[in-house]
Parts: sequence; structure tokens; C-alpha cells
Amino acid sequence: MQKNEYKAVLIAVIRDQQEERQVTEYLDELEFLAETAGIASVKRFTQRMANPSAKTFIGEGKLAEVAAYIEEYEIDCVIFDDELSPSQLRNLDRTLKIKIYDRTSLILDIFAQRATTAYAKAQVELAQCQYLLPRLAGMWTHLERQRGGTGTRGGAGEREIETDRRVIRNKISRLKEQLKKIDRQMAVQRSNRGSLVRVALVGYTNVGKSTLMNLISKSEVFAENKLFATLDTTVRKVVFDNLPFLLSDTVGFIRKLPHQLVESFKSTLDEVREADLLLHVVDISHPNFEEQIDVVKQTLLDIGAGDKPVFLIFNKIDAYTYIRKEEDDLTPATKENRSLDDLKQSWIARNNTPCIFLSARERINIDKFRHDLYGMVREIHAGRYPFNNFLY
Repeated sequence: MQKNEYKAVLIAVIRDQQEERQVTEYLDELEFLAETAGIASVKRFTQRMANPSAKTFIGEGKLAEVAAYIEEYEIDCVIFDDELSPSQLRNLDRTLKIKIYDRTSLILDIFAQRATTAYAKAQVELAQCQYLLPRLAGMWTHLERQRGGTGTRGGAGEREIETDRRVIRNKISRLKEQLKKIDRQMAVQRSNRGSLVRVALVGYTNVGKSTLMNLISKSEVFAENKLFATLDTTVRKVVFDNLPFLLSDTVGFIRKLPHQLVESFKSTLDEVREADLLLHVVDISHPNFEEQIDVVKQTLLDIGAGDKPVFLIFNKIDAYTYIRKEEDDLTPATKENRSLDDLKQSWIARNNTPCIFLSARERINIDKFRHDLYGMVREIHAGRYPFNNFLY
């Protein structure tokens, strides 16, 4: 842990019919989110419950245990692996008396840290305002209120909370108008690109999309081993053997992606909705990669891109590990025992979706990938321009 880094405890509820292993994987991801936000997690608390408490998310006994740990070890913040309701947040704040994040507010903070362009900043600020509005009660003292002049305050009896709600609503309206204006400009830019075949990289966050983008387009898109390294969509023109097409890199998806972000980033995701082909990049070395695939598929459905042709790219085969079973071990095999060859012969082989196994970082199987991608783009191009096939 770095000096002056915030210390946090992570909290999750293990629901009925849910395995503890799965919750551990979720908390691993939450810890990675915290690390991306500059917060060091020092302790995890879990509690098995049929459903989270409507009052304080966890039970009173567990909450007292958390509060005692916070006081003893001088913890700076608490992070819950679910979105907290306004009443849960208020009740927890009264008991714990430190900064409280839920999964949504943590992701929003990361987006705010990583937004660099005016467009991304406006999208994130809109999502933050939409998240904050129903949670203002009891929180107004944390807001920056830059008011002044005639007409900025109500009558003598108006409460601060009502004033803040009006400020937030006005800001939401202003940001929506600002984004509409930028959306129109971006729509014009997309229409000016002509009728080139459009290919979009999609996938869970931190699966290697930007690394693959750099490899294919020979550009320098920012890539690092942190969540949400890419917020702004990057579009590059790529030419394979005289066949041009547009390649875009988009923001990564994640489990329980806040609906406020999905809504405010819909315009950024227009590149996905308008693409002719989606390159769905998967981190094959992640123990939960199959669930990540399902998360991406559901998010694509949510944004209206569920019917697009897909090329599945299983990346990071250089990092794939498994536990080899001994010949005399008669216990049933688990997913930890599957070799890469076993995976290739599993549901992946039976799936009708074209796929490839590669490593973008180590450049393993990249020539085959370029060949397959060329064939797919060529087929789309030939269907669009049947009399222009002399190009290839």
C-alpha cells in the first residue's frame, strides 16, 4: 500500500443459491476497481443472507463488527459490491461515519478520473448527477454550492435539500442539451466517413481491446492493466491488402454497469450500434470469462446491438493456466482442470460464432486473425459493392 493511499474494507452479501467462490471472484473485481480508483482494500466482510437488509444492507451484528474494525484500524472508506438505496446509504452513514461507496458510485468515480475529453466529462457528470439526485437527503453538506446573485435561493422557509435538488435538476438539463449538441456533431462526422465497412471492438473491461487495436491499426491508443483505460471511442482507418475499413475501440463493459452510465454513454456506443461487425474480445485467462461473455452479450442487447455479426477473439492465451488432473484422480473435473485444447473442443467449438485463440501482447496467432478478419470484411464489402471486387 502506497503512503497516503485510502484504506477501505469491502462488503458483499452471499445470497441463497450463490456459491462463496463466486462472491470471492466478485470481490476480486471490486478490489481491482478500488485499486483503479487509488484505494487499497485491507479487509473483506461477507454475510450469507436470503436478501440484503432493506435498512442497512447487512445485518446489525455484521454492521457492528464492521464499525469496530473501522475504528480500530482507522479505515477511510467502505465499499459495497451492490448499489445501495438512498435509505440504506443514510442509515449506514449514521452508523459508520466515514465515506461510503457502493459499486455504482465507485465506478462513477473511476470514470470521472479517467475522462479526458469534454464529451466524456459531460457524460460522466450527467451520470453522477442522475445517481446523486435521489440520494441528496442528508448529503447536501458535501456538495459544492456556488450560488450568488438574485433568484438563486427560494423563500426563507425553503430547505437546503430542495435548493440542491433544483441545482442538480438544472445541471442535468444543461448537460443533456450539451450532449445533444455534441451528438449531432458526431453524427455528422460518422456520416462523412462514407460507406466504409465498420468494425467495432467490444468486450469486458481490461480484456486487451486497446492492445489489439494498436496491433491492427498500428496506432498508439492508451492501454494499461487497469479497468476502464479507454472511455472515449477511438476510430482508425485500417487497410488490409488494399481493402479499407474503419476500426473503433470502445469503453469496456462490466458486471452491474451502472444504468446511469449506460444511458449517458449511449451516444459513445453508437459506434457499436452502427458497426457492420463486432470483434468481441474475451480474456481467456480470467477464471470467470464465461460470465463476462454473458455480461457483454446482455449489454449489447441493452444498447440495441444484440443482432450484430460477431467474431469471438479469445485473447491472453499466453496467460492461461490450468490444473492438470492425475490419471488416477477419479474426482469429477472442474473448470480449473480444463486445458486450452479442452476449451477449444467445448461449447466454443459447438457455437456457430466464428472464433480464434490468440495473444495480442505476445503476437501469437495474429497472422491467422488478420487473415480471418480480412475475409469477413471482404465478404461484407463484396455484399455492399458487388461490382467493385477488383480491389481484392
